[in-house]
Amino acid sequence: MTIFLSPLALRASGSSWPFWTSYLSHFVNADGRVIDPDRNNMTTSEGQSYAMFFALVGNDEGSFERIRAWTESNLSHGSLASNLPSWSWGQGGDGGWRVLDSNSAADADLWIAYSLLQAGRLWQKPAYTASGKGLLSKIAQLEVATLPGAIPALMPGRVELFSSSGHWVINASYSPLPLLFAAAQAEPQGPWRKMALSLPELLHEGSSAGFAMDWVADTDGFFSATMNPGDLSHPPCGSYDAIRVYLWAGMTDRETPGAEKILQIFSPMAKWMSANAVPPEIVSPEGRILSRSGPVGFSAALVPFLLSSENQSAAKAQLQRIRADTDSATLLLGKRPRYYDQNLALFALGWQEQRFRFAANGELRVRWQN
Repeated sequence: MTIFLSPLALRASGSSWPFWTSYLSHFVNADGRVIDPDRNNMTTSEGQSYAMFFALVGNDEGSFERIRAWTESNLSHGSLASNLPSWSWGQGGDGGWRVLDSNSAADADLWIAYSLLQAGRLWQKPAYTASGKGLLSKIAQLEVATLPGAIPALMPGRVELFSSSGHWVINASYSPLPLLFAAAQAEPQGPWRKMALSLPELLHEGSSAGFAMDWVADTDGFFSATMNPGDLSHPPCGSYDAIRVYLWAGMTDRETPGAEKILQIFSPMAKWMSANAVPPEIVSPEGRILSRSGPVGFSAALVPFLLSSENQSAAKAQLQRIRADTDSATLLLGKRPRYYDQNLALFALGWQEQRFRFAANGELRVRWQN
């Protein structure tokens, strides 16, 4: 049986962020495991990584430590500093609960390292800082490839799984610009600054029509949209992964090198949203809208992007859609709250409400810090 924290325990957690507290009560159990009800109650390293970040933004040290400890014990063989987390954990065919896939997910790894480093600084916890630096080094060692032109790039997981002779597969949503610059601060000798400076060009070449793509391939120095390597049944497109590219772009400080260029690259999306009430769910590499029915989480993800693109009216329309879809009883999006929608909205609305900001060097700024 899954046990969640009681309302009293949640109120005692110290967080003053109602949305985060509601998310905790619905998606995070008492052990610190983030649960996706739509995927057979599975847990992913992505979910753990995002929850650590939200707990930090909410100044919720107790929840942060529970989530961190569960992740370390169950996904990282007891040490986040030494082992990349396995990406999925859940119920096996025999009914037992365990790691389902021991491969790593580089985006989650980067978010975990970032949250540990920022938590160590903000809460003055040297152990978190050391763990974050250790994990960051493992990411650089195992999940960063060197592309033609000596350009480092974050692979979706271990390099050997996403590369072959002259060919690499990349997920652009795995590399938020602020996290790359923050990694460069923590590990100056690492590949991070060069990776951050090359990101706008990667996004430009891989999203030639001005709409972000889920997956991009580099073949001998030429970028183009490609199919999901784990599901070759669908053509290349921009959809549930790519929506995070806009989210990260919108939350990035405008003084960050490359930030303005990325907003310009995706100006066709900002223009499309000026004339349409709902974000597209699926976009072709040529910029054709294949499905107009983007879920409410997409609306949330685009709010920072639209605000940073100075498209106030479109941002206001998306905020109105979010308010209309918020359940007053749970404070979550939708009568049947979906895990991914809530995560996108926690990032977007936390930023929009100025609960956090990323500095130009990627460092996290939080409201409770002052």
